[in-house]
Amino acid sequence: MMAGGREGYLGVAEKGPQGAAGWILFMVLWPLSCLYRLVVGLRNLAFDVGLCKMYRSSLPVISVGNLTAGGTGKTPMVDFLLKRLVQRGVSCAVVSRGYGGSFSGEIGRVNPVNGPLMSPDACGDEPLLLARRNPGVPVFVARRRSRGVAEAEKSGARLILLDDGFQHRAVHRDLDIVLLDGRHPFGNGSLLPAGLLREPTSALRRCHLVVLTRVEADRQIALSCSAPVLRSRHVLSDRLVSLDNASISWDDLAGKSCLAFAGIARPAEFFRTIESHGIRLSGVLSLDDHQGYDAALLKRLREACHSCDVLLTTEKDAVKLKPNDVPVPCYQVAVDLVFEDAAPLDRMLEELIERSKYADFPGPP
Repeated sequence: MMAGGREGYLGVAEKGPQGAAGWILFMVLWPLSCLYRLVVGLRNLAFDVGLCKMYRSSLPVISVGNLTAGGTGKTPMVDFLLKRLVQRGVSCAVVSRGYGGSFSGEIGRVNPVNGPLMSPDACGDEPLLLARRNPGVPVFVARRRSRGVAEAEKSGARLILLDDGFQHRAVHRDLDIVLLDGRHPFGNGSLLPAGLLREPTSALRRCHLVVLTRVEADRQIALSCSAPVLRSRHVLSDRLVSLDNASISWDDLAGKSCLAFAGIARPAEFFRTIESHGIRLSGVLSLDDHQGYDAALLKRLREACHSCDVLLTTEKDAVKLKPNDVPVPCYQVAVDLVFEDAAPLDRMLEELIERSKYADFPGPP
């Protein structure tokens, strides 16, 4: 989708239609949203009454998901949980759908014990990013995530994280975490494609914890939800890391001509965040979410380098690039999740950690 069209669509989906063009787009998409609601409702009913079965792991399972499409910060949240659990000495594993990857096998391990990492084209950018940021944590991709969970049980893990799992009800979870964007928690209130909702807001009754992301410090947000609600924000790292692992600070970019590019759900927000650090961008390049970097796009990037000193991009994009792909330094901007108060989450984690000690599991094959 072209950048202008994407921004126009997101404006309608997040805030509702404005102007004649916005209303025309909304009314064209609204019948599709009604059909989508029917399909989602029937699927959830099948699980509620037991027509569709759930795989119940012998280990505690944490699901991180969202109620809306894209851009709430699931990957930083999974990374936050992994680091929290590993610090407590818990052996974890991650199971992902591997969205955007071409892997067609039953189960793939992104970071084999005695082998190279899977390519981002095969496993998808987000599983590879999690594997890189958390060495030693097994990361699996599986189209049928119940099989991925079963494989994770055999890896020696004591606790399993299910990435983007809220709508994936075929796996039972012991802690269901749902992320909502604090600025537009439910978009315009409509389901896809007229809005951003993957499910009606009533689906929140299934979750155990809601995490509001990108929350402004002084903004109060009221949710009709019985689960605890935590507030968080995304913070850019103080250091930027190049494709060949050299590290610099933001101050090192002073006086340099910087061009930013991003293939994420909301690239414009990434560009604004960079500029909030005092960086004046000479240009931006908005790409599709989970963008593949083929020869044509790499050529486009190299041509853009003629007018800049430095390239800036997301970690999600950087895992798909090599140092010699571009002729100027390219730095990845890491994003971390910071909570106003993580104590309720820590209590939930401690309960699962205690349960994991006594779980009956098959262990390594």
